[in-house]
Amino acid sequence: MQTTQQNSTPRIAIEPGFAWDGQNAYLFDIDGTLLRSRDRIHMDSIAACVRSVMGFEITLAGVSVHGNTDTGILREACQRAGIAAEELEPQVAAILEAMAQSVADRREELNLYLMPGVKDALSHLARRGAQLGVATGNLETIGWIKLEVAGLREWFRFGGFSDHFPVRAEMIDHAAGKARELAGASATVCVVGDTPRDIEAARASQLPVIAVATGNFTFDELLAHRPEVCATSLADLMAATQVEP
Repeated sequence: MQTTQQNSTPRIAIEPGFAWDGQNAYLFDIDGTLLRSRDRIHMDSIAACVRSVMGFEITLAGVSVHGNTDTGILREACQRAGIAAEELEPQVAAILEAMAQSVADRREELNLYLMPGVKDALSHLARRGAQLGVATGNLETIGWIKLEVAGLREWFRFGGFSDHFPVRAEMIDHAAGKARELAGASATVCVVGDTPRDIEAARASQLPVIAVATGNFTFDELLAHRPEVCATSLADLMAATQVEP
C-alpha cells in the first residue's frame, strides 16, 4: 500500500489505482464512521427492553459491541446472562420493537456529534453522482432517527439494517444489491466503516473498503486488515487528495 502522512497526525493509505471517490455507490456505517453518541440511550435500551419484555436482567459488560449489530449484541448479552436461546428467540421481535420505540420516545435527548469531514465527503461524493446508503448494525428505526437528529438524513436513499439481517456480511450484501438497483447492475459499491468487522463483512461480498480511524480502532489496527483506503478521518482523506469541500 502507498502510505502518505500529513504532518505528524493525519495518516492516509490508498491502494495504488483505487479511486476512493470514483465508485458508483457507497455504504456508510453509522456509529464511529458518520457520528458518535455522547449519551447511552441506544445501548441502554437493550437491557431495559429485555427487562420489560422478559423480566430478565442482562448487562453489556464483556459483550463485543464495536462492529457488532444490535441483534448480535442482544443475543450475546442474553447468552452471557444464561437465557436459553429457545426462551429468547420467540421474544426477539418484541424486544427489538421495544428498543426502537424507546429510542424514538427519547430522540430529543440524543446527544450526537459528527465525525470530521462527514458532510464535506458526502457532498463531494453526491456531486460526483454516487448513490449513498447506510449499512449499519443499528435497527432501521434507530439508524434513521440518528441520521435525522444529526442532520444527515437527506444524503441517504437506502440502507441495510440489523433487524432484517443480523449477520453484518448478509446485511452489507443486501444493501449492495439495493445500491445496484439504483446505480446499475454493474455498479461499483464501496463500504465505509471504522471497524475490522466492517472490512471483513465487505470482503465476504468482494466489496472495496474505506476504513476510517474515527471509532475505537486505530489507523494501524485497521490498516492491518488491508482495506483499499485507510484514513485517520474523512477530513484527512479529503485534504490528502486535495478535494475541495
